[in-house]
Amino acid sequence: MSKAIISLTDVSFSYEGAEDKALQGVSFTVEKGEFLSIIGHNGSGKSTLAKLLNGLLLPSEGKIEVNSIATADDARIWEVRKAVGMVFQNPDNQFVAPTVEDDIAFGMENIGVPPSDMEARIQDALEQVNMTEFRTAEPNRLSGGQKQRVAIAGALAIRPAVLVLDEATAMLDPRGRKEVLEVVRRMNREAGMTVIQITHYLEETLDSDRIMVMDGGMLVGEGTPESIYQKVDWLRRLGLDVPFACDLQYRLQQKGFRFPTLKMTGEGVLDSLWISD
Repeated sequence: MSKAIISLTDVSFSYEGAEDKALQGVSFTVEKGEFLSIIGHNGSGKSTLAKLLNGLLLPSEGKIEVNSIATADDARIWEVRKAVGMVFQNPDNQFVAPTVEDDIAFGMENIGVPPSDMEARIQDALEQVNMTEFRTAEPNRLSGGQKQRVAIAGALAIRPAVLVLDEATAMLDPRGRKEVLEVVRRMNREAGMTVIQITHYLEETLDSDRIMVMDGGMLVGEGTPESIYQKVDWLRRLGLDVPFACDLQYRLQQKGFRFPTLKMTGEGVLDSLWISD
């Protein structure tokens, strides 16, 4: 039986001075090794949720546990932050050192990794994101995709059990997004790392084990990609669209075509049309 690595119980959060709650009564669990995507329009609470997962913010109400440790437990907050690595939208905001290797080392220093262990961890993290040749490079001279891969390397070096990506591909071009996602998916599938991806690029969610939908600070839906993207009209009422292949299939269904199952790729839709013909 799988074990929940993160659990939220009736979590709410309010920013100081704000009239409305950013999160309201959110409860869910994340299983070890799961690839979870969280979607929702701007202001739905996705990024607030991300910051709550490793104690950057603390719930106004309710409880969050990581490996059965409450994020509100000040005495054990660094155990939580070792377990949950974060990668944010703008990698430039995460760089604090003059070289790639120094920046990765900085994160390890913050959690007390012994200097004798850092060399091997830096090398291993850079190998995992295919950035070894840029070890001594200045971060500000890298491309967007390379910067984000370095940011991921910095998170991997602390050996987290969970990697949280908060709109980590939002500022990248299609090639950069592809590079980053390939790294993340490999870490999930080959290393068993739990991944929580917050994104507004819905094409990036198609390989997820599960998708959660946020609206107005609440969790309003969850399920497999196939089950979520069948609800085209509902998603659009929430201000969301659907991936191209799902939208194509939906439009064809309105014209009278019938599909036995939802296809997640254009090729799959085409194959179904040939078979039905």
